[in-house]
Amino acid sequence: MYLSSMNFPFINRSIQAQTLTHTCGLQQLSFKHSIQMARSALDEMSATGAFERTASTFRNIISRDPGSRFPVESGRYHLYISYACPWASRCLAYLKIKGLDQAIDFTSVKPIWERTKDTDEHMGWVFASSSTKEPGADPDPVNGAKSIRELYELSSTNYSGKYTVPVLWDKKLKTVVNNESSEIIRMFNSEFNDIAGNAALDLYPSHLQSQINETNDWIYNGINNGVYRCGFAKKQKPYEEAVQELYEALDKCEEILSKQRYLCGDQVTEADIRLFVTLIRFDEVYVVHFKCNKKLLREYPNLFNYTKDIFQIPGMSSTVNMEHIKKHYYGSHPTINPFGIIPQGPNIDYSSPHDREKFSK
Repeated sequence: MYLSSMNFPFINRSIQAQTLTHTCGLQQLSFKHSIQMARSALDEMSATGAFERTASTFRNIISRDPGSRFPVESGRYHLYISYACPWASRCLAYLKIKGLDQAIDFTSVKPIWERTKDTDEHMGWVFASSSTKEPGADPDPVNGAKSIRELYELSSTNYSGKYTVPVLWDKKLKTVVNNESSEIIRMFNSEFNDIAGNAALDLYPSHLQSQINETNDWIYNGINNGVYRCGFAKKQKPYEEAVQELYEALDKCEEILSKQRYLCGDQVTEADIRLFVTLIRFDEVYVVHFKCNKKLLREYPNLFNYTKDIFQIPGMSSTVNMEHIKKHYYGSHPTINPFGIIPQGPNIDYSSPHDREKFSK
């Protein structure tokens, strides 16, 4: 149903599930069951009470190819993110560590969901009314929109999906280019190298692509989406299944990182950035809010030091706003945390020394 508009390019159903689902967001139609409206991610449930994330919709590609509808141009595109959202944060991480922040500007929404329109009860991502009211959140400088929802409705008057971040926006054509983070980071990695400040950094090198894809797959299923499957489960059995898969995957990461500095060897890759955005939220949010309390990240010596190592990559620390992260999770899921109480701790210092250089000797 989304394929008739040129703003809704054909979705390749053969793409692995882990590349279809990397957004933080809200309202969406279910493709798996009879058509029903999900008002938030909390509603994306199967009949068994398991959380089932559904696919992104805008799938256009910015390309250096001649004649591309979305060509590479400095200043043409804008990235809308939430610091709270791991999928959006990995796009911001690429923007920073690839040195693209001079070519592509970005805006972050407020951390806690609010009413997106006066005409209905939908709760979602909204922009700050001024840059001083919510540190880290700003008004929309491109379209003057009040919410992420407005951007989707500007792009398509008959849009009926969920209103997610990240949003990669084309200022010239005034439309969403892409809202699938796994595709946005690939574009940032390669297509913008002619204008990137750190073009030499290749997070998806050809000789490691097969290994990266395989690693992404099990980490997405077990960890990235696994924490959500734990936290949003509405029945005991799917929760227990998700927790088991989560800790099996974390144990596997710990074993790999006991032998090498990064997931795919001696160089940082896409797989590391994708894992990091979940790990950085783990002890601060997922342990408590999503009931992932079987073992803390700090109890995994290799994973914990690895997380500090990635955090200390130049540019990465600026993508982590723990205040936004905690405000969002604890303040936007009333069925999980009805009073919106935000825990005080643990306030981990990820800038402290780590031991990962031992693998570089």
